Amino acid sequence: MARSSYLFTSESVSEGHPDKVCDRISDEIVDLVFKEAKKAGMDAGAVRIACETLATTNRVIIAGEVRVPESLLKRGKDGKIVLDASGAPVVNPAKFKSAARKAIRAIGYEQSGFHWKTCRIDVLLHGQSADIAVGVDEAGNKDVGAGDQGIMFGYAARETPELLPAPIYYAHKILETLTDARKANNGPAGKLGPDAKSQVTVQYQDGKPVGVTQIVLSTQHLDETLTSADVRKIVEPYIRQALPEGWISDDTVWHVNPTGKFVVGGPDGDAGLTGRKIIVDTYGGAAPHGGGAFSGKDPTKVDRSAAYAARYLAKNVVAAGLADRATIQLSYAIGVAKPLSIYVDLHGTGKVDEAVLEKALAEVMDLTPRGIRTHLDLNKPIYAKTSAYGHFGRKAGRDGSFSWEKTDLIKALKAAVA
Repeated sequence: MARSSYLFTSESVSEGHPDKVCDRISDEIVDLVFKEAKKAGMDAGAVRIACETLATTNRVIIAGEVRVPESLLKRGKDGKIVLDASGAPVVNPAKFKSAARKAIRAIGYEQSGFHWKTCRIDVLLHGQSADIAVGVDEAGNKDVGAGDQGIMFGYAARETPELLPAPIYYAHKILETLTDARKANNGPAGKLGPDAKSQVTVQYQDGKPVGVTQIVLSTQHLDETLTSADVRKIVEPYIRQALPEGWISDDTVWHVNPTGKFVVGGPDGDAGLTGRKIIVDTYGGAAPHGGGAFSGKDPTKVDRSAAYAARYLAKNVVAAGLADRATIQLSYAIGVAKPLSIYVDLHGTGKVDEAVLEKALAEVMDLTPRGIRTHLDLNKPIYAKTSAYGHFGRKAGRDGSFSWEKTDLIKALKAAVA
């Protein structure tokens, strides 16, 4: 029997965290390629990107495999596309560097050790492996295969308005609130820097979140004279604003900048890499994660698209009233279109048989990679905004972003299990 009263902790990191800087740059490049493909009349389904970013003191390195429109390729003085020694077209680094600088500037880095204008950016992108391409490109009437093998998990729980676990939802919300205040130069919040981490310990009673027992916040500050107590005075009103009324009590323990000063932040203080915050990106440890990162990947990579599909299905299951909690696993093999398995766990809260629901999920949504991309409309530049504050529990946007957060499968799901 599941425990009903317990403590659970999740953490989040801000968009200025070194790893998140890298996630942002990688996803800005995904968006750049989709935008350029549209301009060039290139089939968006032919776009391929697997982009990794490394950031350290005044240095950014962008590497990976891409298939891009000709507008992003390098041309010689004769106007012809430049080829490397293997005969593959060479990527023009200019627009990729520009995308990276714009991302760093938007985050807010203008410090001596990491500045959007002066940091060195190296672009080491090259063409996609032909051995991978053959498994994921369309050939006649053949279904498009998965871009890799793997397992993907989706989760939803009736704990927050967006059906996300409360600890990760509010850890994100704290940092989003502080970031908005910092960028608005809202009084003392303007003294904060881009790099920050939050952590909340949520108390559950009878299986429901009722308050926080511990709050941890470490945030960069630009004024070197600020003490931990000074920083707490700045951030506490925003943290209280982010959390539900009554969740903070006199017994709540605060840890604000517990090591003291935090002036040097971002990639100048610690190197960053794409894909190192997968628990922050998903469910804060409250549910399984398949292991594959999301950022920097086009939606033929099921690490990303199938994880979005699994979340979409889980959220619709809970929103339809079929369960209060739902975990869904999908599995794929490279070059194979249909999922190898669909697994559902309703954690004892289900109103329907899990085996029946597993069959229903395959009926209400085409779970092939192409089916997922079509259903969720993923072949478009919607990814930069996913790179911080979680890929889940966000509002679906008019531009098609966060389409996997919609609850438009409720009617179909109820009919399928009736």
